[in-house]
Amino acid sequence: MKHAKLIFVLTAVIGLTACQSKVEYGDANEVETVNEHFGSADLQAITAKMVDSMLEFPPVQSLSAQRPVIFVDGIKNKTSEHIDTESVTDSISTKLLRSGKFRFIDMTRVDAVRKQLDYQHNSGMVDPSTAIRFGRQIGAQYMLYGNLSSIVKQAGGTKDVYYKMTMRLMDLDTGLIEWSDEKEIRKVKSKAFLGL
Repeated sequence: MKHAKLIFVLTAVIGLTACQSKVEYGDANEVETVNEHFGSADLQAITAKMVDSMLEFPPVQSLSAQRPVIFVDGIKNKTSEHIDTESVTDSISTKLLRSGKFRFIDMTRVDAVRKQLDYQHNSGMVDPSTAIRFGRQIGAQYMLYGNLSSIVKQAGGTKDVYYKMTMRLMDLDTGLIEWSDEKEIRKVKSKAFLGL
């Protein structure tokens, strides 16, 4: 009986030890292939492609000499997955801003700005000489927007996922599209032997 208890305790300890998880830091730029879903490597590939394409396009290069003001209308997620498209637009706009060639208006913060201006002018708590004056913000000259779509096909043990990211830069004055490009990504997942 004592021998059986000892074996049970040792088995439990070994089992618990084997089930412990381990967390380590990884390289944020390393390609991750945990599964076929949209991931960090895809985000980085799309960001690099779109930013490089926009900065290298000759008509945009001539526009960027004056550091035009842009707002990002966002990326529409037309995939069947939940994808944080705001993260995609954040990465693209950050890289474009850091290039020193563009300035951005953050349309996601308009309500917060409006509340702050209302507070400054109507609360009676802010010295009027230090309150921000109305009507001095700069309007955007261009709008950056896009779509992320996917096609998923499955046959037997193979699943093929195709992603396509399309972005455009529109001149708000003329309505003309000044730049457009797309990035394609394909991922293929094959089931391992015995479906594992």
